[in-house]
Amino acid sequence: MSAMARILLAEDDDSLRSFLTLNLTRAGHDVDSYGDGDSAWEALERSAYEVLLTDIVMPGMDGIELARRAAEIDPGLKIVFITGFAAVALSQAHKTPKDAKVLSKPFHLKDLVIELERVIAAA
Repeated sequence: MSAMARILLAEDDDSLRSFLTLNLTRAGHDVDSYGDGDSAWEALERSAYEVLLTDIVMPGMDGIELARRAAEIDPGLKIVFITGFAAVALSQAHKTPKDAKVLSKPFHLKDLVIELERVIAAA
């Protein structure tokens, strides 16, 4: 049985956000989801999470800024980016937190669940 984690999901695509929330909840995780970086940031300021699962390109605060700020307040937070722009995400111009993982869209749900379990297990 895999460990359950508190996951903060930030994804501006409503259908993908609903799909991920449903399936990660089914996989036994506790998921709070938001459609933009600003509201996700407010949630991070209010409570603790083990994993930040965030899209990179979002209205308002983008995923990289969200992750950077989140890593400052909680250095132990695990960060997984989901994006259709992996090359952009990994350019060194962006100060992505160390150890952040990047999953490129489209990805299979199974791959995401496996990656999250790896990330959570690496505690």
